[in-house]
Amino acid sequence: MSTPTMDDAAKVLADPQAYADEPKLHAALTHLRANAPVSRVEVPNYRPFWAITKHADVMDIERNNALFTNWPRPVLTTTEGDEMSAAAGVRTLIHLDDPQHRAMRAIGADWFRPKAMRALKVRVDELATTYVDKMLADGPECDFVQEIAVNYPLFVIMSLLGIPESDFSRMLKLTQELFGSDDSEFKLGSSNEDQLPALLDMFGYFNGVTAARREHPTEDLASAIANARIDGEPLSDIETVSYYLIVATAGHDTTSATISGGLHGLIDNPDQLDRLRGNLDLMPLATEEMIRWATPVKEFMRTAAEDTEVRGVPIEAGESVLLSYVSANRDEDAFTDPFHFDVGREPNKHVAFGYGVHFCLGAALARMEVNSFFTELVPRLKSIELNGDPEHVATTFVGGLKHLPVRYSLR
Repeated sequence: MSTPTMDDAAKVLADPQAYADEPKLHAALTHLRANAPVSRVEVPNYRPFWAITKHADVMDIERNNALFTNWPRPVLTTTEGDEMSAAAGVRTLIHLDDPQHRAMRAIGADWFRPKAMRALKVRVDELATTYVDKMLADGPECDFVQEIAVNYPLFVIMSLLGIPESDFSRMLKLTQELFGSDDSEFKLGSSNEDQLPALLDMFGYFNGVTAARREHPTEDLASAIANARIDGEPLSDIETVSYYLIVATAGHDTTSATISGGLHGLIDNPDQLDRLRGNLDLMPLATEEMIRWATPVKEFMRTAAEDTEVRGVPIEAGESVLLSYVSANRDEDAFTDPFHFDVGREPNKHVAFGYGVHFCLGAALARMEVNSFFTELVPRLKSIELNGDPEHVATTFVGGLKHLPVRYSLR
């Protein structure tokens, strides 16, 4: 059994600003993978946790969902945030363990199966064309994130839920406030309590959706959630709102971050853009590489149900581990030349969607959206370059670029 380690480099994982400085973040994570792949982190305002930075260890923990549970600490937040989340009673899919997780997941599963995705593809392709046309009309410059990347997947996921288009801007504002609570541009204040109005606004809105769909069921995912039953009983208000919350937020911000991060990867690697332009059959592989490259979900947490060890380091029952997806997806032992953006990378066993029973419910939809957008954009793109400095969201959970100023020419 190896000696438990505590490496100061691991503190970046509890520093939202570090995720806005990718060179600093990746330098720290590269050091940790080589020198302290399992490192205890103790920093002010956070409960202690173990940082897991190697791809193989992340996969092992994800596989063993009985030993490493999602509840009670599914994501890294401050101690105050942990307490506020517990008090609010939010129980989304990422908070649940089996058998509750399996029963809740089944409610939305059919909406993300291949048959449903084939039916949705026409709409996704139409929206991809709409937003590439918007780039053409608004060019030759734009902030790609704010004008294109945040809106395209928002339209897709809101259409799936059946939310009226007149409410899309409200949903965008709320998702940015919830996931951008550590970022000075998006956060509502300096404490977790300042984010409570956004959460309550989201609760109020979706409680209204539930009431409407129960009175008048429709053919959309929101109606499926509102009218679902487990063991013969309808979902409680907190359960329905929690379900909407995870679909609306995770289904939007993650795809937005992948599309903007993918375009940034192509701009920084013009040889890969030329390669993709010359062979669109590479698009499925390019899509996976964009997802790996952006890794929009930075981490998930798990809690040990009993005493165990990871890579020889003892983890006591009740202690938390942080699964650093962003580190695992740059692991030199899992990927050849991991810091090279390669649109033909194969194999590409990234963990951006998680693994095991908690594998991302909307993975097929995210892949479709990324594929459809770049299948429309790349053949029409004559030139593109940065038109200013890209900026990343400060976060410890979900995020990516918040500004990507570009200059381009389209046909």
